[in-house]
Amino acid sequence: MEFTNVKCEVENRVALLSIDAPPANTLSAATLSGLSQAFDYLETNEEVKAVVLTGAGKFFVAGADIKEFTGAFGEKEKAVEIARAGQELFTRIENFHKPVIAAINGAALGGGLELAMACHIRFAAEGAQLGLPELKLGLIPGFGGTQRLARLTGKAKAIELILSSQFIDGKEAERISLVNRVLPLESLLDEAKQFAASLTEEKSAVSVRAALEAVTYGLDAGQEKGMGREAELFGELFGSEDVREGVNAFIEKRKPNFQDK
Repeated sequence: MEFTNVKCEVENRVALLSIDAPPANTLSAATLSGLSQAFDYLETNEEVKAVVLTGAGKFFVAGADIKEFTGAFGEKEKAVEIARAGQELFTRIENFHKPVIAAINGAALGGGLELAMACHIRFAAEGAQLGLPELKLGLIPGFGGTQRLARLTGKAKAIELILSSQFIDGKEAERISLVNRVLPLESLLDEAKQFAASLTEEKSAVSVRAALEAVTYGLDAGQEKGMGREAELFGELFGSEDVREGVNAFIEKRKPNFQDK
């Protein structure tokens, strides 16, 4: 299935989304719309339990489409709308009830890195270049980058990367906890798909959704409120068929057969 500048393939309950907007997979308004359309489709597709997001060709996403910014010169509200459109989409991905794994195959710069940071898990190729170069344009990251980077790497490192506009490779990104895992390019996509497949085969979609919500909610609301929401979600799971199956399978020393209910 294809959306605007985005291709979608589903196999073994894993959706592979490939941003395909040559030459550099920039996040134009059209590409952002295509991503939104793709997540509309994935949200209601019960056959899909996990998502892998990558870029077609040599790039993950090289950044926003800078040429589109010229239409906002001197127009504060128009520029705010551009930022909010990106923020809303990336927040939707961050809050998506199915795990989204970024397979960063090449340059993830500016809006591309902001997109990757909105995903739940990030795998990066060793040679991938990651960075937020917006200050070189007289701008700041506007799609959530100033907020998510600090939460991932800590305040000081985030400020250093943003102010310096420095690009780092996959190994350095892993060292500072910007990505979860760094891999050779030739095995990156397979590893990301295998990880996603392990979630579809071994985990209940009901508990995965609850875990994602608990972690994300707590980061935004604070630990005390997060603990309260965690307890509520824990209790709600006891009304599911899958918790009965999972507990009984453990007692009976067999593999659970989850039905995602």
